[in-house]
Amino acid sequence: MGQYDNEIRRRRTFAIISHPDAGKTTLTEKFLLYGGAINTAGSVKGRKTQKHAVSDWMEIEKQRGISVTSSVLQFNYNGYCINLLDTPGHQDFSEDTYRTLMAADSAVMVIDGAKGVEPQTIKLFKVCVLRHIPIFTFVNKMDREINDPFSLLDEIENVLGIHTCPVTWPIGAGKTFQGVYDRQTKNITKFYAKDAGQHELATSVVPLSDLEDAEKIIGQVPAEKLREDMELLDGASEEFDQEKVTRGLQTPVFFGSALTNFGVGNFLDHFLSMTYPPMARESDEGTVTPFDDRFSAFVFKIQANMNKAHRDRIAFIRVVSGKFTAGMEVFHVQGGRNLRLTQPQQMMAEERKIIDEAYAGDIIGIFDPGIFHIGDTLVDVGEKFRFGSIPTFAPDHFARVKQTDTMKRKQFTKGIEQIALEGAVQIFKELDAGMEEIIVGAVGVLQFDVLKFRMDSEYHVEIGIDMLPYEYIRWVENPEEVDVRTIQGTSDMKRIEDLHGEPLLLFVNPWSVRMVEERNPKLKLSEFGNMEEFR
Repeated sequence: MGQYDNEIRRRRTFAIISHPDAGKTTLTEKFLLYGGAINTAGSVKGRKTQKHAVSDWMEIEKQRGISVTSSVLQFNYNGYCINLLDTPGHQDFSEDTYRTLMAADSAVMVIDGAKGVEPQTIKLFKVCVLRHIPIFTFVNKMDREINDPFSLLDEIENVLGIHTCPVTWPIGAGKTFQGVYDRQTKNITKFYAKDAGQHELATSVVPLSDLEDAEKIIGQVPAEKLREDMELLDGASEEFDQEKVTRGLQTPVFFGSALTNFGVGNFLDHFLSMTYPPMARESDEGTVTPFDDRFSAFVFKIQANMNKAHRDRIAFIRVVSGKFTAGMEVFHVQGGRNLRLTQPQQMMAEERKIIDEAYAGDIIGIFDPGIFHIGDTLVDVGEKFRFGSIPTFAPDHFARVKQTDTMKRKQFTKGIEQIALEGAVQIFKELDAGMEEIIVGAVGVLQFDVLKFRMDSEYHVEIGIDMLPYEYIRWVENPEEVDVRTIQGTSDMKRIEDLHGEPLLLFVNPWSVRMVEERNPKLKLSEFGNMEEFR
């Protein structure tokens, strides 16, 4: 037994993912309501008549009504300490979601009941499968007309390739939605919502076996329909299997409405009982368990300018093992030196508070003077093991970026480099060129809008963005053997380098890649960059 076991056992760390507009942010806020972290859904920012989600803190998020960066939210509920990672839903920010999932032990997948499995859901789900983490499905918007629940289950199984096990089942939908039936407790719970900002009032809980009371509460026809559905489910669906859930092979399915709070509390209670304390992580010296008394953590996200007044950079770290204490000295493995970490912060979107301690499973923010990179490992002084790297996605879109005011070169360079260090974009320059004009690569085109907005609002630099036709990027694996400047290329090829001087090639057409490889037999190209570190 370790000395921090009790604190660690009550930790739960999960990410919440979905396609845009499936109701993920609304569900997140209802979790916070249950934990007492907020009193009303939405927080008033800016104009008095305009509300924004608590988890959307960046200015562009408030203006556009979308989430573009992951938020970290911690709250207590029924004896558990919950670290909730709210992620962007838009596919252009999927890389941020991917890195966030590296810090989570399980995931909640929110699906719009009327739209079913959407493209972004598939992409994010596959990331969860690769990590073998438990996935819990919340079918949302039951207060609206939805697809047939059985069809939704079939779609989840066929499209995502995971077995489903409905834990709750809806009674009606849209205007006829009355509540949910819990297949584990065998109880019908009928809900009456007070309003969108408060908890629901569960006025009636009766067993389905009590025919008279069930019909009295939900009506004869809905009660008969529910019994028929249960006979079908009992005969056709998989039984709940905790081991399969833990291995990511079966997803428990819940139905509800985040907007009106139908089924949210029921889901949260089940979710906490079906998940486990923080999981172990692999390092280059073997498995590190959360109950190891040695402190260890890794950086999974960097965010600049969360506080406009201080222009600071925050590195988000996931504590993997042991206990973190404010002011403790740790060893920064990649940097090769000891550091004293002062003023560790706990997050509630942009709101922060200084904390004295944190345990395995917790997500905390630490001040970054510009030395941390995504994927870095922090350990107790005297230790030197490191966790696996967090790989980067290859950009799909490229643009030439330059400042419109040539007098602001210093601010331009600083802003571009700081935003790039967050992993939102990747920056390159033409071989042997300066930084006055650079090439930016991004996974999604919306990232360029965010870059332009943030450069203007945070660094007061107006930039021009000219989209480039390149769609394929290749890293040169053997630059010490081949001089990229002298290779025989194609007319649609561009020679570039990253900030560390590593050579890369850009192409408009895929066949050009093959042609360049054929013309230069010694040249070795890769679709991936340096996977050892996210730099």
